[in-house]
Amino acid sequence: MVTLLLDSTQLEVVLSPTERAMSFRKSNIVVPREHIERVQLTDDAWTWIRGVPNPGINLPVAVGAGTWKSAGGNDFVIIRGRKPSVVIDLSGHDEFERLVLTTKHGVALLKALRLDVASEPENVADIVR
Repeated sequence: MVTLLLDSTQLEVVLSPTERAMSFRKSNIVVPREHIERVQLTDDAWTWIRGVPNPGINLPVAVGAGTWKSAGGNDFVIIRGRKPSVVIDLSGHDEFERLVLTTKHGVALLKALRLDVASEPENVADIVR
């Protein structure tokens, strides 16, 4: 599962080496906070996928990783099984329209986005403790 780091200016989606390989990405995803339009929790992230992986991996109900291209734009997906996930709609981001991520820290992300946080990146799970 991805690690979510948040500071006063941005959200960073930190990818493990395996997630980088599966998603064909060399770097983490950085989203300025002002580009986060909406955050939703879901128990089935597969229903939120739109388009086709390009580049990416799609093993239905097992693993989805990479950039999904559709008429609505590009989405970044890291999904494992049918675990709790978060859907982050973006507005004005250079690369993606939406992030769909399996994480056990979705509730912590929602709470942390409502708080004034430090200028140094912190794991969202640590912010709300």
